[in-house]
Amino acid sequence: MRALILAAGRGSRMGALTTDAPKCLVPLAGRPLLDWQMRALRGAGIDRIGVVRGYQAHLLAGRGLVAFDNPRWAETNMVASVACASAWLREEPVIISYADIFYSAGAVAALMATPGDIALAYDPDWQTLWSARFADPLSDAESFQLDGDRVVDIGRRTTSLDEIRGQYMGLLKLTPAGWAAAETYLASLAPERRARLDMTSLLSGLIRAGHRVEGVSVPGPWGEVDSAGDLALYERLIDEGRLQIPC
Repeated sequence: MRALILAAGRGSRMGALTTDAPKCLVPLAGRPLLDWQMRALRGAGIDRIGVVRGYQAHLLAGRGLVAFDNPRWAETNMVASVACASAWLREEPVIISYADIFYSAGAVAALMATPGDIALAYDPDWQTLWSARFADPLSDAESFQLDGDRVVDIGRRTTSLDEIRGQYMGLLKLTPAGWAAAETYLASLAPERRARLDMTSLLSGLIRAGHRVEGVSVPGPWGEVDSAGDLALYERLIDEGRLQIPC
């Protein structure tokens, strides 16, 4: 199995931290986020790792990664970055990782072991992390509902905890059949809609089209670095001994 890290964006909400480097190179606990992701992926036995580059792409050279480039990184969203590696996705199963998260090799292994063509990792204990990151966890959380292990709703803004069984971690698996379903769905969209599509909107569209999306429960430790505030929170928790980064 291969892995693909989506690292094309700048991460403007990080402020000055991404003035000269892409978000994936922002350090956490003394190492770039990208290093933590590569350690987790390799710890799960994946040695063929690709990266989709965009902003400050040259800084991601020489790291032992297969490079794919998204020249329209500033005007497209994450799904467009995934499509830059279509040739890979048509050949073998691929673990897809956001570039602004950290997670364990166990989370990756759990996804690899899932037989479905489309599967995503989610945190059932999401409220602990969201409560530390936000004064009101519902201000950022999105809907996530399951029927057994099948995801039936994802990505909507909601004001009800009853509609949130967990939160998607930014880590998923696509087999060639799963990517074929995604390409068929994407071909049905207008070009401008396709260019701006985010990942949860793609997953939601596939669910509505009748495709099975499996949810894999992966409790922490993990985290999403969406802002400088997130970074400061994790550094403080690490210093206090309340968070240990996997791998």
